[in-house]
Amino acid sequence: MTDQDLAQLSNTAIYSAMVVLTLAMLAYAVYLARLAPTRGDETGTDAVESRDGARELVGADGRAVASHAAPRDGAPTAGGGRTASGTTSDRGRESEPLAARKAAGIGWMLTLLATVLVVAGVVLRALEVHRWPLGNMYEFAIVGAMFVLVSYCAWAFRRDLRWLGLFVVTPVLLNLGLAITVWYTDASELMPSLRSVWLAIHVAVATLSVAVFTIGFSLGILYLVQDRLQSDPRGTRSFMDRLPDARALERLTYAVHIVAFPLWTFTVIAGAIWARQAWGSYWNWDPKEVWSFVIWVVYAAYLHARATTGWKRQNAVWIALAGYGCIIINFAVVNVFFVGQHSYSGL
Repeated sequence: MTDQDLAQLSNTAIYSAMVVLTLAMLAYAVYLARLAPTRGDETGTDAVESRDGARELVGADGRAVASHAAPRDGAPTAGGGRTASGTTSDRGRESEPLAARKAAGIGWMLTLLATVLVVAGVVLRALEVHRWPLGNMYEFAIVGAMFVLVSYCAWAFRRDLRWLGLFVVTPVLLNLGLAITVWYTDASELMPSLRSVWLAIHVAVATLSVAVFTIGFSLGILYLVQDRLQSDPRGTRSFMDRLPDARALERLTYAVHIVAFPLWTFTVIAGAIWARQAWGSYWNWDPKEVWSFVIWVVYAAYLHARATTGWKRQNAVWIALAGYGCIIINFAVVNVFFVGQHSYSGL
């Protein structure tokens, strides 16, 4: 099989993954939409949250028919079935509409298929270029998409994350769309400075950390939305009622960043070691180096704020979102428009 055949197969796998991810995105959207009317549907009651955080089920005549304390840390709710970890329990899953469960199952199976297709696309690209597929923007993008999907699927095998599916496959689909239309680069030889074992170590870990940060970004957005909804006693019912509560989402956001931050720290250190071997200096104030350090500082500030008494956790999460904004700038702007020793975009 020629390199041209491998390139065609790799591109076909990526295009196919995009089609499958589009269907998965629609399936997850249907799942969440079907969850919207979650409380009081069978009894004609509505859940109302009082100012002190308690919830009352109010009948059509306006009289309270039941009440309970507001959930803490993902405790079970009237609509809910959340476990102590903030995920949906088996009882909560059984209480879901049949159409919602079917849509979630379809979305999950399509996500697995898309993951296989993206992995195949990456492997075929590696066979085509006869090296690690980490030499330009296109290859960074498809490997990053692979890591996001693999990370999500591995996590979803351990806990119920159907509610997160839409917010994972959507950015992956967008990333692949940009990769195949804007950042695509034909196979080419690596620059001399890239011909090192550090390519597989430094760039692979960097891409993996960005993938984990992407999941953390989605969780952070969901937390801020959930926190706003729960702070409004007159908030309307939506699919967010069936997601983990705000405190559980915030803890998940923090846990994901606790995994990603050491990976990015290793990325910066490994990059310095590689720079010493390639250019004779650990630090050259290259635009890519500077932005990598900026990212590290912003996420360090988030973890510090999260652990500091007196800091609101909402404000800390906003810092984490700013960190992901720096990642986007580093990848989509610095790689393309800034000239330096790291000008490897291939564009």
